[in-house]
Amino acid sequence: MDRLFSRRRFLATSAGLGLAALALHRGELEPSTAQAAPEPNVSDPALPVIDTHQHLWDLTRLRLPWVHDPKAKHLQHSFLVKDYDEATARINIVKTVYMEVNCDPSQHETEADYVINLCKAPNGKMRGAVIGGSVQNPQFGDYIKKFAANPHVKGVRMVLHDADRPKGLCLERQFVRNVQLLGELGLSFDLCMRPAELIDGVRLVEKCPRTRFIVDHCGNRDVQSTDEQPRRAWEQGIKAAAAQENVVCKISGIVATARPKTWQPSDLAPAVNFCLDTFGPNRVFFGGDWPVCTLTATFRQWFDALQWIVRDRSPEFRRKLFHDNADRFYKLS
Repeated sequence: MDRLFSRRRFLATSAGLGLAALALHRGELEPSTAQAAPEPNVSDPALPVIDTHQHLWDLTRLRLPWVHDPKAKHLQHSFLVKDYDEATARINIVKTVYMEVNCDPSQHETEADYVINLCKAPNGKMRGAVIGGSVQNPQFGDYIKKFAANPHVKGVRMVLHDADRPKGLCLERQFVRNVQLLGELGLSFDLCMRPAELIDGVRLVEKCPRTRFIVDHCGNRDVQSTDEQPRRAWEQGIKAAAAQENVVCKISGIVATARPKTWQPSDLAPAVNFCLDTFGPNRVFFGGDWPVCTLTATFRQWFDALQWIVRDRSPEFRRKLFHDNADRFYKLS
């Protein structure tokens, strides 16, 4: 998915914590065993929710090279629809959008076929999919044209902060041309990159005015860091991205950078609120990032934390954040 471990500081977390997090989301531990209890619950049980970042993987179908990292022990098994439903029980999730899981590139078509079939399930919540792709390759165009007309395929993501993906990759000529092609085909592209390189992402956006972009995980800011220089670079990147009309921001993933066992929703609030205020009420939407979030929080704890953060915003704002904006952007209705 991200080769998970080069991003978002949570790989400093021990394998033991990961196991505790998995036990927690399975209901085997009390919440206080894995991390601090959240601040007062202000969740609205009637609020309809669209999860725009639903990870699922079936290891009998897909090879995920990153999952063999020793620090990912608790993720080294399949996570299926039934597991997601258990993890999100009693949350009013009405629709989901699948997010690619950084599988072996030779299996991108296999992954796409797999999730398209899940989208077709008559009683399922999955209404769309962002599929993987090797956007730097000359053959990418042939690949994506096979799926572009499918109504369930909404966009493409290629994680840009893996160790083998150097700074500036997204500005190489072939990469830019392929992202332009996504716009021509009516598909979006997710920007999942190192926070210091968000400006490169903005330069890509400027070259692709017909393509819609999503900044994943609040720009991957590390909420533990107290270093001013990275924070300023991240803020500049978020402001520059928000200045582009064809960019939205996904409020997701940020909890995975929080301090294990001791985090509170207030630790996440500055980064989340900066994104919400910079992009505005019409260009932000929620993503769960499960099961990756279980390195520091259950789905419920992340969801409740975000509801706490936006508790003083208007009901209209919260409805847009958790439902309406995603429904419109991905054309899920």
